[in-house]
Amino acid sequence: METATLAGGCFWCLEAVYDQLKGVTDVVSGYMGGSVVNPSYEAVCTGRTGHAEVVQIQYDPSVISYKDLLHVFFTIHDPTTLNRQGADVGTQYRSAIYYHTPEQKQIAEETIAEVNSEQIWNAPIVTEVTAAETFYPAEDYHQEYFVKHPYAGYCQVVIAPKVSKFRQKYFQQLKAQ
Repeated sequence: METATLAGGCFWCLEAVYDQLKGVTDVVSGYMGGSVVNPSYEAVCTGRTGHAEVVQIQYDPSVISYKDLLHVFFTIHDPTTLNRQGADVGTQYRSAIYYHTPEQKQIAEETIAEVNSEQIWNAPIVTEVTAAETFYPAEDYHQEYFVKHPYAGYCQVVIAPKVSKFRQKYFQQLKAQ
């Protein structure tokens, strides 16, 4: 098993997607990249801790590659907006790839260059590529949020459309239901 850590706005959105991919065995919402030990959600939301909302993904590289995880990442969030995803604004919502190995760093940089050259987005990618730091799991009520609260307003308006778009594009890579 290998680990990938990604930040692309609200961690609920990323978790809802990555949980559905073949080869992904676990997705945990949490925080990375800040200066406070064991930050709370409330503290991270102030934008003053320096943390990003992230998902830490455990995956089997013989089933899904790191590059494939990144292609999904660049499909399900807007990597061209600095410190924002839609209405979510602040450094905690930045786009970031936290690499765990030099190989992951290289793949991340190559994938960003590839996506930029394909001009999939109307602006250049601002996703930061940074060495992984201490990962702090988010509070229990954040884990599997979309699964537990599919009819909550945010889930219906923000997460469900992202999941639908993802499911259409990556249908062949979904786990059996």
